[in-house]
Amino acid sequence: MSISKQQVIELSQQIGIDKIGFTTADNFEYLRAGLEAQKAAGHTSGFEHPNLDERLNPALTFDHPKSIIAIALAYPSRMKESPVRTNLKRGQFARASWGIDYHQILREKMTSLIKQLKGLDETARFKPMVDTGELVDVAVANRAGLGFIGKNGLLITKEYGSFVYLGEMITNLEFEADTPIPCQCGDCTRCIDACPVRALLGNGKMNAQRCLSYQTQTKGLMSDFARKKTRNVIYGCDICQLVCPFNQGKDFHLHKEMTPDPDKVRPELLPILSLSNHDFKAGFGQMAGSWRGKKPLQRNAIIALANLNDRSAIPKLREVMDGDVRPVIRATAAYALGRLAKPGDEEILGDLQSAYQKERTEKSDALILHDYQVAINAVQRQKNS
Repeated sequence: MSISKQQVIELSQQIGIDKIGFTTADNFEYLRAGLEAQKAAGHTSGFEHPNLDERLNPALTFDHPKSIIAIALAYPSRMKESPVRTNLKRGQFARASWGIDYHQILREKMTSLIKQLKGLDETARFKPMVDTGELVDVAVANRAGLGFIGKNGLLITKEYGSFVYLGEMITNLEFEADTPIPCQCGDCTRCIDACPVRALLGNGKMNAQRCLSYQTQTKGLMSDFARKKTRNVIYGCDICQLVCPFNQGKDFHLHKEMTPDPDKVRPELLPILSLSNHDFKAGFGQMAGSWRGKKPLQRNAIIALANLNDRSAIPKLREVMDGDVRPVIRATAAYALGRLAKPGDEEILGDLQSAYQKERTEKSDALILHDYQVAINAVQRQKNS
C-alpha cells in the first residue's frame, strides 16, 4: 500500500510534530566546497559527523533512498516562572537545553511516526537522525521547505522563528518535494553585530571555534577571548537568536517535556562546584547541556562566578584550586581567584604562588601554568597599584 504525503502530514500532527516537510533524497554535493573551505580555515567544531561524503550523500548510509522527511518541534524562549531568590549567584543554560534532552524528544516523535507509517506499509523503511546523524540538519530542513537559513546559520521558520529542534528521516518512500525557502534576512546584520566574539561570518556560516556555545562545551581550558564574554552562561549561547527580528514575540510551550525547571536552567553556581557524579546526573542528566559531562559545567560555573564578581566564592575556589584532581578545574579556579582577589591580598597571592610551584613540580601543561601566572600577575599588579 502506498502512503500519501497528506497521510504523513496528518499522522505527524496527531503525534505532536509542529512542522513537517519533504525533499528528495538527492545528494547535497553543492555544500561540499563550502564545508571543505570551512574545515581548511579551522572553523569547524569537531562535533560534526567525520565523513564528509556521508554528510552529503544519503545513498551512502541508506539503501536506495527516495525521500527525506524533515520535522521541527518548537521550544520555549521564555520561562513562565522564575527560580526562587536566594543569596547565591545563578548561572544559565541556553534555551535549546531547557527541559528534557531534545534528542530524546525528537527520537520519540519520529519513532512514533515511523511505527504508524509501517502500519500502513510494511515495506516502508526509515533511517531517523537528530543532530548527531550524518546529514546537515539545516540543509535538509531548508530544502524540505521548513524555513530559510539565516545569516547566523540557523533555520528560521515563519511560525516559530529559529526556536526549533530539527530532525529528519531518510526513507524508501517517494513523496513530492516541497519548495526550499531562500534567505529572507535582507540587509539585516543584527545577529552578526551582536555576536560578542565575532563568530558569524555574514553568509550563514560561522567560525565554530569562536562560537560561545562551542566554547562552553569544550573540555579543556576555555579560550581567554571567550571567558568574560560568556557572562553567567554555563552552557550554550542565545545571543544571535534573541536579537533576530524573526524571533521577536516567539514563545511556544507546546510540549510539556520542554518545560524548563527554573532551578535547573538558572542553577545556583556555587553548589555546582561540589557536585558528585550522582548528583550531577540526578540534577542535570536529562538536559541536553549535560552531554559533555560535569567538568565543562563546573569550569564554566567558576568562570561565571568571576564574571559576576562573586567574592563569597573565594573560600570554595581556594579549596578547589588546592584539592581538585583535575588540572583544568584547578587552573580555572586560580584564574577566578586572580580576578576576585582584593588589592594587597597576601594570603591569596601566597596560595596562588604555592599552587603554581606545585603545578610546575608536577610538570603541568604550559596552558595550565599560564592561568596561574596570569592570576599571580593580576594580584601582584593590584598589590603594587
